[in-house]
Amino acid sequence: MKADDALLRILACPIDKGPLALLAAEEALYNPRLRRRYPILDGIPQLLPSSGEQLSDADHERAVRQIEEAAEAEAEARAEQTEGAGS
Repeated sequence: MKADDALLRILACPIDKGPLALLAAEEALYNPRLRRRYPILDGIPQLLPSSGEQLSDADHERAVRQIEEAAEAEAEARAEQTEGAGS
């Protein structure tokens, strides 16, 4: 699964039904509101409530940093595409 995958836009946390963020390095989806991480096994998100694991404060901070860094990288890539298209 990739950050721009259309499936990611429609997947939701099985507990609070809110959006999930991709943690690509960990092959997992993350709900920062509940601090729950759901694994992706063989490309298939495991979204049963019992599949999720609660993260510690330190792991939560790392996950949030990963999400922010991925969003910044995506924004930079889009800006480069826009600049390239305008030339």
